[in-house]
Amino acid sequence: MVGLTGVRKKKTAIFISGNGSNMKKLIKFSKLRNSPICVDLVLSNNKKANGIRYLKKTKIVSKIFNFKNNKDEEKILKILKKRKIDLICLAGFMKILSRDFIKKFNGKILNIHPSLLPKYKGLNTHERVIMNNEKFSGCTVHLVNSKLDSGKIILQKKVRINKNDNPKTLAKKILKEEHMLYPKAIKKLLSTT
Repeated sequence: MVGLTGVRKKKTAIFISGNGSNMKKLIKFSKLRNSPICVDLVLSNNKKANGIRYLKKTKIVSKIFNFKNNKDEEKILKILKKRKIDLICLAGFMKILSRDFIKKFNGKILNIHPSLLPKYKGLNTHERVIMNNEKFSGCTVHLVNSKLDSGKIILQKKVRINKNDNPKTLAKKILKEEHMLYPKAIKKLLSTT
């Protein structure tokens, strides 16, 4: 698919585990004339993911894998190769990809994380941020490498934490920012590659 600038849009796969709110925003973003991506495939490790139900309204292919072993990853790599996927966006994907998988897509896997990395890697970020009485949190889009939440940072967005914020309200505030940050980070990454 060719975009407005005459440049071929990068075929993108999105990996999800849950509601897919970032996935929905990325699909919307991909339909813009000046978007550098087109979403070709969505993979999930959770067949009950709400995001998969949403895809039934679209023409986007979705596949479910449980990511329990290397055989799943081998099958996924074959699908990605067959569909000529250029970029993978992890969007609330709750599985850790193997070192081999990452190596095969080196520099072409993005993740969005709900903290200002390198602080608060891993899970339960909002709870930990509130517990530590931080004044700010936020979200980070980064390249995926073999260390958890440690790849090169593409973009970040800072969010002020109010005195009455709890993990739920903070999560909601940060998710809003994630929806805007992810497309910007993709544009930034793809303008330099």
